[in-house]
Amino acid sequence: MNQHPKTTAASGDPYAHLAGLTKAAASFVADLDYADLDGETLRLARRCVLDGLAVALAGTEQPGMKPLGAYVDSLGGTPQARLIGRAASRVPAHLAALWGGTAGHAMDWDDTQLAEGPGRPYGLLMHPTIPPLIAALTMSDLVAAETGRAVDGRRFLTAFAAGFEVGCKVAEAINPDHYMRGFHTSGTIGTFAAAAAAAKMLGLDAAGVAQALGLASSMASGIRAGFGTMTKPMHVGRAAENGVTAALLARHGLSANPEALDGRWGYLAIAGPGGEPALVRDRFGKPHTMASPGVSIKPYPSGVLTHPSMDAMLFLMRENRLAADDIASITLKAGSNVLGPIRFRIATTELEGKFSFAFLLTAIILAGRAGKAEFTDEFVSSRASQDMQRRIETAFDQSIEDMGWDRIRSKIEVTTKDGRHFERWADENYRGSPHNPLSDAELEGKFRDCAEGLIDTDRMQQVFDFVWSLDEAGDVGQIFDLLDWQSEA
Repeated sequence: MNQHPKTTAASGDPYAHLAGLTKAAASFVADLDYADLDGETLRLARRCVLDGLAVALAGTEQPGMKPLGAYVDSLGGTPQARLIGRAASRVPAHLAALWGGTAGHAMDWDDTQLAEGPGRPYGLLMHPTIPPLIAALTMSDLVAAETGRAVDGRRFLTAFAAGFEVGCKVAEAINPDHYMRGFHTSGTIGTFAAAAAAAKMLGLDAAGVAQALGLASSMASGIRAGFGTMTKPMHVGRAAENGVTAALLARHGLSANPEALDGRWGYLAIAGPGGEPALVRDRFGKPHTMASPGVSIKPYPSGVLTHPSMDAMLFLMRENRLAADDIASITLKAGSNVLGPIRFRIATTELEGKFSFAFLLTAIILAGRAGKAEFTDEFVSSRASQDMQRRIETAFDQSIEDMGWDRIRSKIEVTTKDGRHFERWADENYRGSPHNPLSDAELEGKFRDCAEGLIDTDRMQQVFDFVWSLDEAGDVGQIFDLLDWQSEA
């Protein structure tokens, strides 16, 4: 008989320590008010929103969005919510979330949660912004359509912050073996973030939020075998879609196990396996993870573990006045936390390039930067790129491994054609990290790079003005109009 056992200490159940996390998360989401968000959390939330909108806008023109768009268009359905980049298109809410979430991760340029718990690999938890951002934005359109009243910025920010926090705390609680074994946390844990944000937008009570999280537990998926293909960004699209679906099903009364996140056969127990909910159970919003330990906003559209090495290459080239023609060979030395997720020795496509140190360093060497213009199939497969990539090797370094995974550590060694040798350690306080954050001006610069060729400079400034004063916005739906560039499609 498959009766769910009581999860109490007195029962002797070995899973009893997991009980209570779903309840704590649901109560946090249901009870959170805008007034509970302190000024620093709100400042960081606006920065995350601007960054998320930037990468989602850039993502809408990526190759993978064409087949996804054809799929969405082929289904039809109730016109509930608009598509980012295509404001004239209205589709069912879950499909709008699938579109927006996939676009948001299409360039792998979205932000990264930092770890704080023991044994958690630094920089390897999840991309926390896109799932709750897209879920909240999608639901704002649906709620406005249902009620005839626009959703204001404060309600939107509260829902976004709630989803962001739930996702981050669950990612901190789950056994880090979850990622190491091959789950993609931005798809799996991102589902809980999206469900929480969507449930908050719908105004569900704690019991309703718990049902949404319970439903989300049976939807959360994504495996790292998809890295380097169009499937990887779809993981985040599915997280947003699943979160919206879970919240809507909960509103309609579909039941779920309220311990599906943390019970005996719950998500932490099965997908971790195990986890340590005690690390986070009483700490939702105390403080918000976006404030401490913080979030990394990416300067480059690749995994955050690659960024310190890319900056080290950039600074080494500048400091020694080296040009591409000077380079004979390069060796990047690092531990398994940095080298493990990198799959491709030589990249031949833009998607492979995100997981190839040879290409990532090549972009810096050839272009002095690595932005939207460099992450194209044409640039990656060019003769100059292919030639330079073959001069670059990576090497596992046990001494770096022994330093631990609490920071992102690597060293660049360069030999020139005339026999000179240069070395540079990557800065552990890499650009974009909470210890060395991008300025607001640099963040606006990233948005401009993402939006180049899609919207004009006047519209870019309108986006900045809107997001920096988002708390006072009367209609969050204006975001769709500001980011529209292909409504005729």
